[in-house]
Amino acid sequence: MLNFTPIFRSALHRMVPSEPMTARRTRHCQQHQWEWLMANGRHTLYGQKHRFADTDSYEKFAAWVPVVEYPAMRDYIMRMVDGEKDILWRGVTRRFAQSSGTSDGKSKYIPLTEDSLRRCHYHGSTAVVANYMNLYPDSRIFSGKAFILGGSYGNALNLKPGVKVGDLSAHLIDGINPLVNLFRVPSKRTALIENWTEKLPRLVEESLHADVTNISGVPSWFMTVIKEVIRRAGATTIHDVWPNLEVFFHGGISFEPYRREYALLTDPSRMRYLETYNASEGFFAVQTTHDPSEGMELLMENGTFYEFIPLESIDDPHPRAIRSWEVEPGKIYALAITSCNGLWRYLIGDTVKVLSTEPVRIAIAGRTRHFINAFGEELMVFNADEALRRTAEKTGCHVVNYSACPVFAQGGHRGCHQWLIEFSTPPDDIATFAAELDKALAEVNSDYQAKRAGNIFLDPPLITVAQPGVFDRWLASTGKLGGQRKVPRLSNDRTIMDAMLKMNNQSPNTI
Repeated sequence: MLNFTPIFRSALHRMVPSEPMTARRTRHCQQHQWEWLMANGRHTLYGQKHRFADTDSYEKFAAWVPVVEYPAMRDYIMRMVDGEKDILWRGVTRRFAQSSGTSDGKSKYIPLTEDSLRRCHYHGSTAVVANYMNLYPDSRIFSGKAFILGGSYGNALNLKPGVKVGDLSAHLIDGINPLVNLFRVPSKRTALIENWTEKLPRLVEESLHADVTNISGVPSWFMTVIKEVIRRAGATTIHDVWPNLEVFFHGGISFEPYRREYALLTDPSRMRYLETYNASEGFFAVQTTHDPSEGMELLMENGTFYEFIPLESIDDPHPRAIRSWEVEPGKIYALAITSCNGLWRYLIGDTVKVLSTEPVRIAIAGRTRHFINAFGEELMVFNADEALRRTAEKTGCHVVNYSACPVFAQGGHRGCHQWLIEFSTPPDDIATFAAELDKALAEVNSDYQAKRAGNIFLDPPLITVAQPGVFDRWLASTGKLGGQRKVPRLSNDRTIMDAMLKMNNQSPNTI
């Protein structure tokens, strides 16, 4: 295949800002996004209810429009699914990303308007490639194929003609410019297969002899595909099969628990990684530096207006909101968006840590409801990921998947955390692993350290070794097995853990 990289590099060069994104520039860009969103939302049902036509300042907007989660938007969105127009966004919306369920067990349907696809999702995808090519002038990614691993459409019933519901990635693949198909695998037909047991061999077959230069997807799912490609080829690393592979554009979950495993599956000297923040609700950020610890830069001109909610006010009836040019580095916030998909002051469920403000760079801290704070320890997902990374490095093991929850005090025993962990390479001694994890958690989280001090409030963690594939089997049992589905890392109760343990046959390998 010819190398088209120079042509694309020239075309994408304009996507990379020529000057730093200062607080003043951030404010200008975000104010423009807000004004455009309000102008397009004022004639919608939601806009009329909340007086958008009379809202001439952010202060009025914050006073009149509530900060909401999905249940408050469900009735409006279902009216959109039923084909009504001008409900949350102008016109009729025919695509909806099906996301994980809410606490009441019902699925979420996130509107994917034409504006949100064009201005946010596809714009973000283009920004990723533009930034990568800017960081690596020697790139040749358009001399071969992109392997994009995505999900599928669901089996939603009673939909209006022309309405599609499914994983975000299925919509993006389905609606992509046909010219892009010249540079990607697998075929559209294979990419949209729903049954993973049927899909995996097809993915392997179509990519095995392709000249893959870049891959995109969720780390946990792509690892399964890469291992199967290596096995089928009788190779040692994926570079034996795809010698021109140079970058993994990853997102969806933290890459840290998988970094060491990918180092074994690839030639580390030839492999690069770039993190993205592409949620069902929008494409929000991309890594713009060589160092992943510097986080991802927030995209300021993508049809989205951001607000940051301090965690201490997240459950207030009228939580305090901070605009993107007012955030403080080092602080963790819940992220709320107003976007051209028709979500207004919507809490997307993620918490982010602000790493810098000029430009605004963030790291995903976890989910607003996925944490453990049963004993005042305030353990967040990014704490758990980092502690596991340190522990695996010290004990020479490799973690494939994990989930943790509290064990509540009873019968004279103090409470503790229980970890269900699947290893590809287990530690030599689980007791040593547990002790090292306990130490690492105390290093990365001062609240955990305080609660563990002297074994007064909190006992050491319990480690349960998961049987191979138990997390995939659990996901399948919930109907959520697929390229973008994720295991809840932390839970503040035992509902999920108990279901997983039952499936794990209550493994005796618990310390």
